Amino acid sequence: MPQQFELNSNISVDCVIFGFDGEKLNVLLIEEKDIGQGMLRKRLPGDLILKNESLDDAADRVLYELATLRNVTLKQCHTFGDPGRVNDPKDRKWLELYRKDPSERVITTAYYALVKMDDFVPNPASFAGEALWCDIQDVPELAFDHNEIVEVALWKLQRHFELNKSGYELLPKKFTLNQLQQLHEAITQEELDKRNFRKKVVREKLVEATDEKQDNVLHKPARLYRIKV
Repeated sequence: MPQQFELNSNISVDCVIFGFDGEKLNVLLIEEKDIGQGMLRKRLPGDLILKNESLDDAADRVLYELATLRNVTLKQCHTFGDPGRVNDPKDRKWLELYRKDPSERVITTAYYALVKMDDFVPNPASFAGEALWCDIQDVPELAFDHNEIVEVALWKLQRHFELNKSGYELLPKKFTLNQLQQLHEAITQEELDKRNFRKKVVREKLVEATDEKQDNVLHKPARLYRIKV
């Protein structure tokens, strides 16, 4: 095998892709095909890097190969290097089928991104059973230490959101305050008081009211807002 296609058996990347559906926060998971040994398992999109490949390039490649997603803006999140992170017997059995040396220690660099789910429809690779969005509140037990990776990535997303309000770009160009509150609640994973939230929005002056209201709704149309430039 030419060197450019050789895998580095000690370094991997894992991608935590958060998807906002207008109401809730979801995370993208890969479900492996059932290999006939009762080992159907879910995990994050991730894999070993190539020997002459940068971490950023590896993350982009792996996300495309496993879920056919392109043009996702990924941010480095954290490095996970616990010596026992791949030593669970359930994981070791799977590794024995796919890795030349399953006992090798693997250090992974995690990336995360926040996307609008309507813009990114995942399709699984031929060797994967399914690529699916899972409600962040219903994430099952994942392979390896991927539950911990999701938790750390969510914490990073929340801190970045609090500081920079990154994620507002997922809203329509003109949106209601209710839609804005749903975005905040999805990312912070907290239920917010409607009155206090609206006071905070006015105080921070991050959005401005337009002269337009909703149309084609069964309830009283709400005023539309936009991000203040």
